[in-house]
Amino acid sequence: MSNAPVDKGRRRFLTVATSVVGAAGAVGVAVPFIASWNPSARAKNAGAPVEVNIGKAEPGQMIRVEWRGQPVWVVRRTPEMLASLEGLADQLRDPNSEEPQQPEYAANLYRSRKEEFFVAVGICTHLGCSPQYLPEDFGEQVEGVKAGFFCPCHGSKFDIAGRVFAGVPAPYNLVVPPHYYIDDNTILVGQDGEQA
Repeated sequence: MSNAPVDKGRRRFLTVATSVVGAAGAVGVAVPFIASWNPSARAKNAGAPVEVNIGKAEPGQMIRVEWRGQPVWVVRRTPEMLASLEGLADQLRDPNSEEPQQPEYAANLYRSRKEEFFVAVGICTHLGCSPQYLPEDFGEQVEGVKAGFFCPCHGSKFDIAGRVFAGVPAPYNLVVPPHYYIDDNTILVGQDGEQA
């Protein structure tokens, strides 16, 4: 070692410079690491709300969309379909929608915000099959009921409001997802909105 005096200014500069470079390196590593914790754009889109244009839906027609990887049905019910809902209570497992299969605003006879449109996740509550929509031929499954949903996998039956009939394998009514009407022609599935 040399006997030369220590240059404290140089030592201080090197210490500060090394600390600054080390801190910048730590930030450079931490930012991408923390950013990797955020969900990807694909994951964000998978759970994003879905707009459904119902402006051209004919009475009795069903529109299918996908939300969170699940089929969602929007059925425009006819006045006859709506009238058929009232006399079925004694044949249904949960006629008053007491099980939490729908938001509060859909816990009514029609299980919807507006009587005319029924919005439901198209998955049977028994084992996850997708029931068939029978707008005209449901009477073959349940006598006296013209329209409904029938799951051919195990025979579960649901009325046009997605209420499950008693004596079938499905334990619950079809799920009604959160939704609201943006305007008269558009439903947003996946958010409750401010509408009551």
